Amino acid sequence: MIEVKIKDCQLRQAASEGMDSFVRVFINATRQAIGGEITADTLLQLNANQITLLAWDTLHEEVMDGGFIQLIHNGYGPFIFKNPFAKAIKLWGMRDLSKLIYEAHTLYTQYHTQIEQDCTEDEFMALFEQFPAFDDMDDAFVENEEEWTEQIARYVDEHIEQFAQIEE
Repeated sequence: MIEVKIKDCQLRQAASEGMDSFVRVFINATRQAIGGEITADTLLQLNANQITLLAWDTLHEEVMDGGFIQLIHNGYGPFIFKNPFAKAIKLWGMRDLSKLIYEAHTLYTQYHTQIEQDCTEDEFMALFEQFPAFDDMDDAFVENEEEWTEQIARYVDEHIEQFAQIEE
């Protein structure tokens, strides 16, 4: 296992800035520890909680930017839907997010082949019209994002030793 390290002063600063910054300091430290790239090899160096946090970050960035269609089109479907992310998030006490991921997984299974194909910008934009079933899921994610980020921050704070080693 790779050691993820965060300086105490950095952690205190992030905590004073709010839950987004608090979570971000752990995500950034974890990404830095693995050289910035999520691969099968780098994931083997992390524990389940660290992987779940990186999966949350990927899900969050992609869905907030372009919805589940963008997440799938950009090749992150397997990372989110073919790994036990939904189960892990449920174990973190986030049942609503877990349920949303399971619902999105059903659509992913149905449509990922079409969504993952290389396409032009116009063809990509047309995917949103072709697969409107994702719209409600995108909306639900955006509506609950702040609450879910708060729950992530709380879980990380309560299990800090599973995410990083805090140094003076």
